[in-house]
Amino acid sequence: MKRVETQFLKGVAHWEQLPADGRPEVALMGRSNVGKSSLLNLLVGLKAMARVSRTPGRTQELNFFAIGDRLYLVDLPGLGYANAPKRLRLLWSRLIERYLAEREPLALVLHLVDIRHEPLAVDLEIMAFVAEQQLPYAVVLTKSDKVNRSRQAVARRELDLALREAGLGEVPVAVTSAEKGLGRAAVWALVEQALAEPDAPPADDAPQGPDAWDEAG
Repeated sequence: MKRVETQFLKGVAHWEQLPADGRPEVALMGRSNVGKSSLLNLLVGLKAMARVSRTPGRTQELNFFAIGDRLYLVDLPGLGYANAPKRLRLLWSRLIERYLAEREPLALVLHLVDIRHEPLAVDLEIMAFVAEQQLPYAVVLTKSDKVNRSRQAVARRELDLALREAGLGEVPVAVTSAEKGLGRAAVWALVEQALAEPDAPPADDAPQGPDAWDEAG
């Protein structure tokens, strides 16, 4: 697996700390312990770019990772439950909500959903917010190595139902396993599509899969 040129930029706890260079941003969000850090490590081809913790709620800031000079991957704090005082969780929620609703460089929201479970209450809340704000949006089903093909098919039906009930219609979905290294190219394809000009056909020299980002910057 080739590495993508990546650098941790900073953690952001307040709106004024957000990067001001206008570079496109792709946000990873989901409930605590859904596998955001593992997916980020899979995408960039490193085992420890983002720290993976067994303790839910350890991500306490908006963590910005620069992919060359092309975009930022933004690891948002896990939602649902967190090992932190209630006051801090409230501050995170407010910052995340404002970031999603007002952040102009935001090019795509990747909503991570654990394939082992039907969408939980926090997932439904994310879908409702996305629909209300009309955000650029895709779903990433994580931990596919933990279930068989039958469960994967059921999970997809459960997800499609939840998306329809949220009024989201056709939503791109990628199935991944950080453990097995599966789904990397599919997620990068979603990112590339989001960064492309609306309604423009793919350019001959457009990035094709994760290897295309190796020379970024």
